[in-house]
Amino acid sequence: MTIRIAIIQGQPDPRGNHFCNTLGEAYADAAQSAGHEVRRIDVARLDFPLLRDKDDWDKGSPPDSIREAQLTIGWAQHLVIIYPLWLGSIPALLKGFLEQALRPGFAFSRSVDGKPWRKLLAGRTARIVVTMGMPAFVYRWYFGAHSLKSLERNILKFCGIGPISESLVGTVEAANGAGREKWLAKMRALGAQGR
Repeated sequence: MTIRIAIIQGQPDPRGNHFCNTLGEAYADAAQSAGHEVRRIDVARLDFPLLRDKDDWDKGSPPDSIREAQLTIGWAQHLVIIYPLWLGSIPALLKGFLEQALRPGFAFSRSVDGKPWRKLLAGRTARIVVTMGMPAFVYRWYFGAHSLKSLERNILKFCGIGPISESLVGTVEAANGAGREKWLAKMRALGAQGR
C-alpha cells in the first residue's frame, strides 16, 4: 500500500550538509522508490516570524510559507520529523515552525459550549528522528528523553497524530562510516515501508 509522506526537516542550518539532511534524503529516496508519495518541508529555508503573543497564535493569519506547509501536513498520512538535539531539546527554529503551523483551526479546534477540543490531524502517524552527540541510551534513560516526550505528547498527540514512532541516533559526531551507514540503511528500510 502506498502512502503520502511529509518529511519535516528540522535541521536549522539552510546549507543542508548535516547528518539530519542525509538521513532525510535516504528516507525520501527509499520511500519514493517504493512508490510512496513524498513531499518535503525544509524548515531552515522557510521565512516566518516567531509568534510573540497569544492573540496572534489564536487569531492571526499564518504567513504564506506556513500556509503551504499546512497544506503539505494536511495532505500527508505520515509525518517524518527530523532534527538535531540542541541543549537537550528541539532547535528553536523548529519549535517556532510548529507553533506557527499547528495553530487552532488547523491542528485542533477549541472547546465550545462545554464540548471537548477536536483533534483535527487525527488519522496521521508520525516518526520522530533525533540526532545527538551523546549516546541515545543516555538521553533516553538518564535525561528521560523529556523533549522527545514533550513533542510526542504535548504537540503531536494533542493534535491527534498517532501512533508515533521514534529513532534516536546517538553519538553522531563520533560515528564512523560504518555507524552512519547503519543508520542510513535503517532510514532506507523505514522509508521503503512508509514507517
